[in-house]
This record gives sequence, structure tokens and C-alpha cells, in this order.
Amino acid sequence: MIKGQVIGGEIGKIIIRQKSGNDMELGELLVADSSGPGQGKVLFQCYDLLFGSQLGQQTLELVSGMKLEEETDLDFMDPHLRNYSLSYLKPVLAIKGKRAELCKALPGFFSEVREVTKDDLAFMTRPENAISVGKLRSGSRKLDVDIYLKGDDVFSHHILVAGTTGRGKSVLISNMIWNAISEDFCGMLVLDPHDEYYGRNKFGMKDHPSREKVIYYTSRNPPSGARSLKINLKSVKPQHFSGVIELSDPQTQALYAYYKQYGERWVESLVLDKPVDVPGFQEGTITVARRKMISMLDVKMKDDRLVCSGIFDIQAGETTISDITNELEKGSVVIVDTSNFAGAVELLVGAMVSHSILGKYRHYNMSGDLRGKPVISIVIEEAPRVLGKDVLEKGQNVFSTIAREGRKFKIGLLAITQLPSMIPRDILANMNTKIILGIEMAQERQAIIESASQDLSEDSRTIASLDKGEAIITSTFTKFATPIAVPMFGPELLPRSPVGTRKEVKKEFIGVGL
Repeated sequence: MIKGQVIGGEIGKIIIRQKSGNDMELGELLVADSSGPGQGKVLFQCYDLLFGSQLGQQTLELVSGMKLEEETDLDFMDPHLRNYSLSYLKPVLAIKGKRAELCKALPGFFSEVREVTKDDLAFMTRPENAISVGKLRSGSRKLDVDIYLKGDDVFSHHILVAGTTGRGKSVLISNMIWNAISEDFCGMLVLDPHDEYYGRNKFGMKDHPSREKVIYYTSRNPPSGARSLKINLKSVKPQHFSGVIELSDPQTQALYAYYKQYGERWVESLVLDKPVDVPGFQEGTITVARRKMISMLDVKMKDDRLVCSGIFDIQAGETTISDITNELEKGSVVIVDTSNFAGAVELLVGAMVSHSILGKYRHYNMSGDLRGKPVISIVIEEAPRVLGKDVLEKGQNVFSTIAREGRKFKIGLLAITQLPSMIPRDILANMNTKIILGIEMAQERQAIIESASQDLSEDSRTIASLDKGEAIITSTFTKFATPIAVPMFGPELLPRSPVGTRKEVKKEFIGVGL
């Protein structure tokens, strides 16, 4: 369908006159013939719309006034020629057969611009180790073109999912986790503060055909097949608290002093007020550190012994952290229900597992065994809690370390936030894939635009207009900033048997022996 005709502009701002009756939308994809060497086509995207008229502004105001004030029945001669709509387009790609490259030429002057079709997008193929994220979107129209990301690359180089509440972040993450379960090139650690991904009382990851790869830890009424979340205090180390709770330098030094003297029993020794041989600590410093550990770990002293009430225990859970690490190393998806915890406890659990898997993968890198290991992605809700500017000003933590260095060891973050502006620019720059849902606040849109892998300088209005389930992917691993429609997450994802039969469908996954 012809949508308009090129009438002017420059390399980054092509102006077209719209064909009457063929309206355009922000974010719509369009195609025109190229005037550059080798010909081919140019893929455009609409980023602004405005009215045009052959009549002057004063004449338009006069005609409008006569209609409004005097109710005069006036009609324009040749209205479709005299009044029209204009669109501003930005060139996205130059398409030559099944190849696509950055556009460096103008389209032909007066060339016709038409809506994009599936045949124009033959260059969009499925990569190796693919993760499906949805369908290609042109404006609000969903095209029958599946969008895949190269999973091992995008997961190891970090993903940021940004969007206002209610725009579909949870549905997007659910789809990504679901698709990752079917693959063997990655493992995922999901810290779930709302207990929404496993599907305890609704459709979720427990319903996946490869549900044996889904490991679910919870501290409250574990359903059949789930594991009770208990962590032994011997697994807790002072470095796990960095960036999790606020500790002064003397308090941090006190924790390390107890760890150095008492080893794995340092928490018990601190809570029971055993002496530490390092001189110079004020009693108040140790008292405050003890109080913070008691509150954080939900322990107390009773009759000169340690009593545990929460997920941390003095006897149970000795292998929990190592078990989670081993499952991730096998390429499983480990979901940890943290809905029953304070936010700091959730981050502590995540920090403990992250320290463990980062240590193992560093060792594999030194020994030359890293190549055969799956990529690990760590899903963090409300990412500014550990990656925010105010948090990192007080000291680095394991999550910021992974953000800066993790890609070298095949470990990446999948960070979710409503407020990307709270994350430092150097961290945002290391997030090489950003999935942008609707963001209404201009400050947050600007933070995303400035750190995007492609030029989104003209897309602020487009981002603000994204509806629920609509997103833009900007990544170093995509050819252009790709608009997508996120599919609904529900039972329709399950494979269906032919109607009227009970024949069991054999499930096969490439690279996984079943």
C-alpha cells in the first residue's frame, strides 16, 4: 500500500506527504527505493507527524472562524490536494537483497513510500542460540515476522528492561524465561519479589514442557516439586553485605575481624558477643554491627545459644548456595521466591549466589574450561537498589562488578527498572541490550535515549506513546532499533495435540538429550 511520497528533507529527516486516507502512526516502518549506488531499498521509521496546507495560516483561521461563529457551510475545492498530512521519517537501514546495512544515501526524490511487508525483511533471520522476544511491530500493527535475539550474546552482555508500571515488563520477562527454559546455552537465576514467575496458583514456569529444568525455592509452603529455602549461616561471609545494607567502615572491619578469627562461625560468635582479638574497636561499633546482623539474618540469642527464625539456619541449608550454583551451571532456571522477605534479605540471597557463580566461572576462565559452560543471566527487579548512583557511591557490590566485568566470564544481568536515570551512565553503557517499554517521564526517556545502542534522539515521543505490550529493542546485536509486540503469556504457549487424538507429542530440543 502506497503511504506517501518523498518531497524533501535531509539524510536524518526525510519529509513525505501522506496519501489521503492512508494514515500513518508514530513508529511505523516504511520502504522506499534508494537513489544510492547499487540501488536497493531504504527502510524508514516515522518519528513525527504534522499538518500541511496550501492555504496560509490566516486564511485557515478565517475559514475556521466562519464555520465556528457563523455556521457557514464552506467547502474547499480539491480538499485532498489543498490540505494534507506530512510525516518525518528517519532512515533505518539500506536493504540489498538479503543484506542490510546502515543507510548512507537519500531515497529518490519524489519516490513513493509504501508500508513494509514480510518480503522486505528477508535479512531478519534466526540466529544461533536464539531467544524469541515477540513479533515485529510497525506502529501499532503486528507483522508476521518473529524477532529473535542471539541469546548467549545478549544475556552475557546484560539486558536492561525499562518501562512504567503496567506497560508489560512482567509479561516480557515471563516470555524470556519461558523461552530460555527450552534452551541449553543459558541458565537463569530469578529473584522473584512477587512470586509471579513460577506460577504457584496460576499458569507459569511450572507448566513448561521441560519443567524438570525449573528449580523453585520458597520459604513458605513449598508446593510439590519445589524446594524449601534454608541457608546455613556458615555460607554467609562479610563481603556478601556490600551494597546490601548500609555499614560504616569500622562496622565492616569488625565483621571481617570476626570472620578472620572465627571462620564459618563468625555470625554466631558476633551475635553471642564473643571477644575479638583485634584491638581498637569501640564497643558501640560492634554493638551496632551485631544489631544489624540480628535484624538482617532474623536470629537472636537465647540461653547463651543462637536461635534462628527466618531462612538462615545454624544447622539446615549447608548446601543450598552450592546446589543453586550447580543447577545454574547445568543450564537450569532457578527461581527464588523472595516475596516473604524484606528487600535487603532478597538482595543478600542474590549476592551470595552471585558471588558463588562468579567465583566458579572466574576459575573456569583461568583453567580454560569456560568455553563449554552455559551463559548465566541474573534477573533483578528494581535494579537501582543495587545499581543506583547513591548505592554505588557508598561502595561497589557484586552486581556492579558483574555489570562491568561479567561478560568476560559469561555472566550477565537482566535488570528491570522504572527509573533508568538512577543508574550511573557507565553502568547503563555496559548494558548492551535495552528493551524499552512505555515511559512517560521525560527524564527517564532521556536517560535511555542517551545510552541506547542506536540513535534514538528523535524517538522520545514514540517511546512515550508505547502502549501495553509494545516495546523497542536497541542492542549492539540488532541491525536497528527494533519495534516489537510482546506476546501474551498464558496456556497458548503450550504445544497442542491434534483435535480428537490423545497421541503424546514427542518434545525435542536441539542440544539436549532427552
